[in-house]
Amino acid sequence: MSIKIIHNPYSARWTSQQRKPEMIAALDQVGLKYDLDTTEGPGHAIELAAQAVRDGYDTILAAGGDGTLGEVVNGIIKGAGDSSLPNFGVLPLGTANDLVYNLKLPNDIQGMAEVIARGYTRKIDVCKVNDRYFVNNAGIGLEPYITVQQQKIKRLKGEIRYMAATLIGIAHNPKWEMHIQWESGEYTGPTTLVSIGNGARTGGFFMAPHASLFDGVMTFTFGFISGRLQKLTVLPMALQEGEGNFTTHPKIHEYDTHWIKITSTPSPTHTDGELFDLTATEFQYSIEPARLPVLMNPDAQS
Repeated sequence: MSIKIIHNPYSARWTSQQRKPEMIAALDQVGLKYDLDTTEGPGHAIELAAQAVRDGYDTILAAGGDGTLGEVVNGIIKGAGDSSLPNFGVLPLGTANDLVYNLKLPNDIQGMAEVIARGYTRKIDVCKVNDRYFVNNAGIGLEPYITVQQQKIKRLKGEIRYMAATLIGIAHNPKWEMHIQWESGEYTGPTTLVSIGNGARTGGFFMAPHASLFDGVMTFTFGFISGRLQKLTVLPMALQEGEGNFTTHPKIHEYDTHWIKITSTPSPTHTDGELFDLTATEFQYSIEPARLPVLMNPDAQS
């Protein structure tokens, strides 16, 4: 393998930079040879990944959190154009590492280094909203609104920061007016959230608990929950993956589809946990089945 690693030192509030020696030691231990690039700011991973494809690397690894992974995937597709994509791998240095969870990959660097060294790949679906790709999740409404609140929190880290931001978002009790269309239906009216899942978990919450990265469709959820207290009762359900997950709530609706079109009052929006517009009003979602070869365990089932 010719390997390019794209490392985001800021992931998990600079914890990624502190863990760089651990990452290098793990890769050296399994005998991998690689070239390493470091990002210098938002969007830089896209350009580095695109250049790595143009330079002929057959394997590109994203070292960071889910946002870094999303940027690297966008860069890979940008660099490849209509050509087949190189292998993609993950070195989990973020906070939630949701894609790693959804792919049933090791959440430790040593374990992932061993997965990468084996070289087994399986193709996952890739989704797109407007001109931006995502591999795990995208959302409008409350979900990215909470991300906005999270970015304002400076002292807390990890899952505590996610939970604090969630409680703040619920306390603000925002809502949006939306028109949502998909293959089998449409909805017009007040909306609290729309979550588009390629994978089941995002930010530690199972916002599309029945989604699969391999089934060729997007699984999306939406609903309107008017009161703060009602939202708080749904919150624990969003932490459940199986029985009792939040799609069992009567106000939450879940569908599989190949496309979604949404018009909305201005809303923040994110892909793979990264905000890319704070006042968007038009959204078109689509899916490209089995597009990206990902390094993973051969015995993982999803």
